[in-house]
Amino acid sequence: MKHEGPALETLLRRLADTPRDFLDPPRDGHSSTVHLDALVFDISHEMGEPCSAEDLNTLKWSTTNWKTLCAIGCWFLADERLQACLGRTRLLHILGETVRALADEYQAERYILDPERREEFVRIVLSDLELRPAGETEPQAQDRLQALSSTERRRIVAATREAEKRARKIREALIRKAAAEAADKYTRE
Repeated sequence: MKHEGPALETLLRRLADTPRDFLDPPRDGHSSTVHLDALVFDISHEMGEPCSAEDLNTLKWSTTNWKTLCAIGCWFLADERLQACLGRTRLLHILGETVRALADEYQAERYILDPERREEFVRIVLSDLELRPAGETEPQAQDRLQALSSTERRRIVAATREAEKRARKIREALIRKAAAEAADKYTRE
């Protein structure tokens, strides 16, 4: 988040205005209207760094939700303000890693329809591009990203549960130890 990027409101509007065609079922074999390889190739070609067939093969599309979210991601990343920071390698990383992780969290449509998920998507992609929304400092952008991040929330909940589990085990051990000491003291008397 080293550099200032476009205004958050502009990017949120772009994501919210994703054409419905991008939500059509992704191409599996011959049936469908959305051909992801073509979308990725087109955006990389617009950037001046066309993806090769080998590059596209690294994206081993697996789930339908991931494919749909990648189509949405291609629409979002086609914004000329973002393309300036986007190279072929970064594009493949965002679609192959970042978007895949987001697809594991929620259905693709939620990233368009739900305002919090929309902002989460925008902020995570901006972070991958080392950008922060215009008018925000690095700490502000980082704090807001952590507050919205489903992954971060899940990590915190898991850490809290683990800490509670450890505390319960310690309490139980202390109770057993106190009982053993009391029993030992009773037998000595």
